[in-house]
Amino acid sequence: MSTDKATKQAWFALWILFGINLVNFYDRQIMGALAETIRKEWSLNDTMLGTLGTAFILMYAAVGLPLGRLADTWSRRKILSIGVSIWSVLTAASGLAPNFTWLFVSRLGVGIGEASCAPAANSLIGDLFPPRRRALALSIFMLGLPIGTFLCYSLSGLIASAYGWRYAFYFACIPGLILGLLALKLPDPARGATEERPMPTQTHRKSPFWLVLGIPTILWIIISGALHNFNMYAVNSFLPAFLMRTHLLGLKEATTVSSIVLGAVGVIGLLGGGWGADRLSRKRADGKLLLSAIATAIAAPCIYFALNQAPGAILPFMLLMGTGIMLMFVYYAGVYASIQDVIPAALRGTAMAIYFFAMYLLGASFGPVITGMLSDHFAKQAMAAAGATAMTEQFKAIGLHHAMYIIPILCALLALVLFAASRTVAADMETKKNL
Repeated sequence: MSTDKATKQAWFALWILFGINLVNFYDRQIMGALAETIRKEWSLNDTMLGTLGTAFILMYAAVGLPLGRLADTWSRRKILSIGVSIWSVLTAASGLAPNFTWLFVSRLGVGIGEASCAPAANSLIGDLFPPRRRALALSIFMLGLPIGTFLCYSLSGLIASAYGWRYAFYFACIPGLILGLLALKLPDPARGATEERPMPTQTHRKSPFWLVLGIPTILWIIISGALHNFNMYAVNSFLPAFLMRTHLLGLKEATTVSSIVLGAVGVIGLLGGGWGADRLSRKRADGKLLLSAIATAIAAPCIYFALNQAPGAILPFMLLMGTGIMLMFVYYAGVYASIQDVIPAALRGTAMAIYFFAMYLLGASFGPVITGMLSDHFAKQAMAAAGATAMTEQFKAIGLHHAMYIIPILCALLALVLFAASRTVAADMETKKNL
C-alpha cells in the first residue's frame, strides 16, 4: 500500500474512532448531568447516586480484561462495532427506568459495551500511526472525552429542562448506532505495522498479563490511572450537583457551566498536551510523563482555590476549575502514548485492558461512591452541629462542598506518582527494543 493511501486510511480511521470515543463519554457522563434531577424525583441520597456510577465502572473493569485480550487476537473493527451498538441501546433503556433498580441494571449493561472501546481503539491507533506521531493521534482520539462531556452536559441539560430527563437518554442512543455501522469500515492493520523495527507477534511463552505487569513504568502508570480516574469520575458525577447546591444555579445553568469547565477546556489540554508531549519526547525519553506530572502538580492548587470560592462567584470558579481540569487532561496525551512506548505491539490490547481494569476498579469505582459517602457524612455532621433534627438542602450543600476537597489532595499525590514513572520510562523503552 502506498504511503499516501496508508496515511489517508489512518486519518479516516482516527476520526471514526474519535466519534466512537465521543459517544462513549457522552453516554458515560450522562448520569452526572442528570443526577440531581433524578435524586429529587426518586428521593435518593448521594451514596446511592455514587453507586450508580460505581455499578457502571465495576462492570466496565470486569469485562475489560477479556475484551483486551480479544483485541490482540480478533477483529478490532468488529469488537468496536458490536460494543458501541450494545451500549447505545442500553443507554436508551436507562430512560425507560421506572425505578432505581432498573436504572442500576441498565448502567451495568452500558459498562459492558463501553469496555470494548479503549483496548481495541488504542491498539488500532498504535498500528496506524508511528511512534513520532502517536501522542498527537492519541490526543485527537481522546478529544472524544472533553467534547463528549461538553455535549453531554450542555445538550442533556437542555433536553431534560424541556422534555424531562428520560428523553436525554433516548437522544444519546442515535449517534452510537450510526457509528456502530461505520466501525465496520475501519482498516485493521497487522499488529506492529508502524513500528520502526519489526515486532514479533509473540514475545514470550510467559503469560501476557505477567509480561505487562513486569514493566516498572506500567506499574507506576497503573497507580496514576487509579488516582486520576478517582478524581475525574468524582468531579464529573457531582459538579452539577455542587453548582446547584453551593452556587444555587438551576439545572440548565449548572450543566452549561459544567460543560465548559469539564469539557470544552479539555480540548486545549489534550491538543496542547499532545503537541507538547511529542515535542518534549524528541529531546528526552521521559518528556511525555514529565509534562503530565508538571501539569497535574499545577492543577491541584487551581482546583483547591476553585472550591474555595464564595457562593455566587461563578466566574472565578470557572476560571480556576477550568484551568485545573484543562491541565488534568494533559495526563491522557502523555500517559497513553507512554504506554505504547514501553509495550510491544503484540501486547497493546492486553496492556490497555490491564491499565483500564486497574484505573477503573481501583480508582473510578471508588470516586463517585466515596465522594457520595463523604458528602452524606459531612451533611450529617453539619446537621448535628446546627442542632437540627431533619436533613435539609443546606446541609446537603455543605456536605458535598467538604467532600469535593478530596480531589485536589489526590491530584497532588498523582503528580508525585507521575514523576516516579518518568524515572523508569527510559530504561523500559530500551528493554522493549531488545524483546
